[in-house]
Amino acid sequence: MSLALTVASGLALLVWLYLFLFRGRFWLCDQRLPVIGTPPDPDPAAWPSVVAVVPARDEDGVIGTSLSTLLAQDYPGRFRVILVDDASRDATRAIALALAETDDRLTVISARPLPAGWSGKLWAVSEGLQQAAAQDPDARYVWLTDADIGHDPGNLRRLVAKAEAQRLDLVSLMVLLNHRGLWAGLLIPAFVFFFQKLYPFRWVNSSTRPEAAAAGGCILVRREALDAVGGIARIRGALIDDCTLGAVIKAGVNGQPGRLWLGLSTRAVSLRPYSRFREIWDMVIRSAYTQLNHSPWLLAGAILGMILTYLTAPIVVLTWSFHQADLAALFGIAAWFLMVVAYQPTLRLYRKPRMAAWLLPVVGFLYSLMTIASAVRHWRGRGGQWKGRVTQTNLDGTAETLAGRPIE
Repeated sequence: MSLALTVASGLALLVWLYLFLFRGRFWLCDQRLPVIGTPPDPDPAAWPSVVAVVPARDEDGVIGTSLSTLLAQDYPGRFRVILVDDASRDATRAIALALAETDDRLTVISARPLPAGWSGKLWAVSEGLQQAAAQDPDARYVWLTDADIGHDPGNLRRLVAKAEAQRLDLVSLMVLLNHRGLWAGLLIPAFVFFFQKLYPFRWVNSSTRPEAAAAGGCILVRREALDAVGGIARIRGALIDDCTLGAVIKAGVNGQPGRLWLGLSTRAVSLRPYSRFREIWDMVIRSAYTQLNHSPWLLAGAILGMILTYLTAPIVVLTWSFHQADLAALFGIAAWFLMVVAYQPTLRLYRKPRMAAWLLPVVGFLYSLMTIASAVRHWRGRGGQWKGRVTQTNLDGTAETLAGRPIE
């Protein structure tokens, strides 16, 4: 027993030493757009034209605020906003139309019926891009932003300055997610921590590494680069559309890779509340198993990895009085300490108490349960459930949308 515990806690320590030292320093949370008081990216000689495309389905609680923050951008160049109503069953379209009457930069359109093989969101984005090409064919960038995101007035200016100064094909921000409430305060910062661990931002931003990702709430993409890879149709069935788009853009064409930049933001925020545990649960299980390519083997590996990384050390430490394995407990303390230190920058980003880092094992356990639940939902034919639609990924990689299928 003592040997087994020592080996297990020793492995957990090795995992955290690797994560701490050799995983692109993901935990530092240091990939940010310039803020006041720091050297900014230089302004371009001429500000290029930009069109924002906002897909929206049943967003009447947030769409007015979201669109208002887009229309309040202090961007010096030509800028238009296209809201694509994706068959909303609430007042989303009416609210958007009322705003459009006060600002002619906003256009509201309705998406045509969803064709086979497309996810609902990406079809709405495709419809918006088609409208953007008609309205402003010379726009250099399209800004893909979700209907539940609120933007600081200078956000677009900083995104374009970054893209122009560094000749980037895609610039994306992981917006500050809504973290009010008990469950959101506990689980949302960890979601961002896990995302950075899975896709170390420094590696994503390096032209010499293959890692690629994006955060779907805020993506500025060079239209020429998007067209070169086949447009949004290239990823039409993707459930994790943001990271898929990042991968396609970075892969590039004809041996010419694209250039990405992914960072964190406190100036672009999610307006969607997560007041109940079930809301966070549904958000995670919608795509967790897709992230594992619907592989039972990867699922088993992921769960075992979560247990080793987040649960082994605390369990060994807290049960020391029963097993009396001193070396195992010492390894466990060291691993747990590194875990706590690594989580501190994310907690600071979300202005959470430093002591909350000691609860990361509990959070890891809950996310493990969500991952298992995501697999179970997929096996029951309910994968990709979102706002009344079920988008199930088939074995051949195509997407099949089953409208109206409820969560069971």
